[in-house]
Amino acid sequence: MKRTFKYIFGSALMLLMVSCSDLDKEPISNFSGQGFYKKPSDAQAGVTGIYNSMQSTFRLNFAYWGEGRADNVTTKHSGDPLALQTNALTPIITSARWDSFYTLISRANYAIKYTPGVFGEGESQLKNELLGQAHGLRAIAYFYLTRIWGEVPLVTEPYESVDQNVFVNKNSTQEVLAKVEEDLLFAAENSSKSYSGAKNRVIFTKGTAYAFLTQLYMWQKKYDKAIEMADKLMSDSQYSLVAMNDWNDIFVKGVSTESIFEVGYNEVQTNALRILYALGSDSDYVPSGRFIASIETGDLRKPRIYDVTEAQPRKIWKFFGQGFKDESPELSSNNIVLTRLADIILLKAEAHANLNQPTEALDLLNRIRRRAGLTVLDEATAISKYNSVVDAILHERSVELCFEGHRWFDLVRTGKAISTMKPINGLSNEGNLLWPLHESIRLRNPNLKQNEFYN
Repeated sequence: MKRTFKYIFGSALMLLMVSCSDLDKEPISNFSGQGFYKKPSDAQAGVTGIYNSMQSTFRLNFAYWGEGRADNVTTKHSGDPLALQTNALTPIITSARWDSFYTLISRANYAIKYTPGVFGEGESQLKNELLGQAHGLRAIAYFYLTRIWGEVPLVTEPYESVDQNVFVNKNSTQEVLAKVEEDLLFAAENSSKSYSGAKNRVIFTKGTAYAFLTQLYMWQKKYDKAIEMADKLMSDSQYSLVAMNDWNDIFVKGVSTESIFEVGYNEVQTNALRILYALGSDSDYVPSGRFIASIETGDLRKPRIYDVTEAQPRKIWKFFGQGFKDESPELSSNNIVLTRLADIILLKAEAHANLNQPTEALDLLNRIRRRAGLTVLDEATAISKYNSVVDAILHERSVELCFEGHRWFDLVRTGKAISTMKPINGLSNEGNLLWPLHESIRLRNPNLKQNEFYN
């Protein structure tokens, strides 16, 4: 599908406020920052390079990291899909590589260090916005890194000298998450509230910062702070739930009113969504029997997720539209939605439930249930059907956010990964919740110790 408004990465539209004549900059990776950063358009090109890294980082692995080890999918494929589903992770699987994250972080570090110098003295709105984006994107990278691997190296300066230590050690998860929080708070303060047109969902904004702060505080079980950040986001009128009839368009067309932050793709910068979910009997993942059985009768989302006429659905329609039949192996130009309003509403509901505030929790939960055509739950019914209000909300997240890269992280942060996955694949050890470090990482840096479970 032609969606010209999405062709902003690596193009003039991405670079906000400068003329096209200033935009012939390649995304940065390894170079002298002082030699590159000379004027504001150079700083804009540097930030564009961070988004370019996000495209590479999430194009396939968002699903491997967020869905592949969880209970909503099943697979017939070898390689990473089978290793993750059977809990047979090894240091040679593709998803155990973190290289693309550190490329993203390196580009962010250059932008953070050198952007102030190209604007001179005094305040500049563009400078603040670019720095807000760079800090925010770096925070997303470190948030994923520590949720996947636990302790990871915290690198906040660009490598520019042979005198710098390249054999870095791991930092504690507490140190990494503290930097994530610091970066996101900086981004919330300095990023723009909105941009014009389609850019508004694929460039880091204040709303993006509030959404990831909500996710961060829920991961840390800081429920009051999660509610505070969710309220900041939900008070912004530019975000609203789409109607059920438009639910698939969140993913098929992208940049909906419900979306908060998407990784943008096009026919040149593509992702693996079709390989993951759309190639009929040959896709990486299809809905598991357990997931299918979990969907309540009358849920309007069900036929929008997969073909309900098939006993074992062969493809996932959610990202391509109801009735999608094309089984071409071509790569996808759809955006990947990393967070949207329904995600934040349900996280806020969960926070209230954990603070023993069921009225507030159920009010939020029922907003999502009503859209799906389901009856509202009161506390007694939620407990009867799902054991607790928290569990009712987690079930709703499982269905509403299915295959978007949230399920595994939800199971881990709520302490349900082992109880859920042990009957499926034998997961039984807390240390096994982390990924192993890829062997190439340890060959390059002998100071990095393998995660204990995989020794």
